[in-house]
Amino acid sequence: MTKRIPRLDEVTDTMPLRLTVAAALAFPDGSMGASGLRREAARGRLAVERIAGKDYTTLRAIEEMREQCRVQPKAPACGSAQPGATRRESSRTQRHGSSSTVDDSIPLASALMIARGLKERSPTTKRRS
Repeated sequence: MTKRIPRLDEVTDTMPLRLTVAAALAFPDGSMGASGLRREAARGRLAVERIAGKDYTTLRAIEEMREQCRVQPKAPACGSAQPGATRRESSRTQRHGSSSTVDDSIPLASALMIARGLKERSPTTKRRS
């Protein structure tokens, strides 16, 4: 007996289908097979019924699995902030350039002081005889 894959208009969302048939109907491009659906069932994302040792699922269950597998877009980790995402500091003077640091003179002064200290000679030490 050869298995016939029913036409999509013959199938309801809740009709139990063998995994091979369900994969052929839900993924008509052939990109998903019965083994892929079994893996998703093992991961707990696809509802499967085992009747007489045969696995069945429904098109509705496959749609629910697809919702669980949907990849959410990631927020950018860095880059320009979205308009309104950052708070602007009020200032009497207008700042020029694209820097968003509040006061960069303190770290700069600290770095210059360290650099000057490194340039100076170390005091000589007395040799012990």
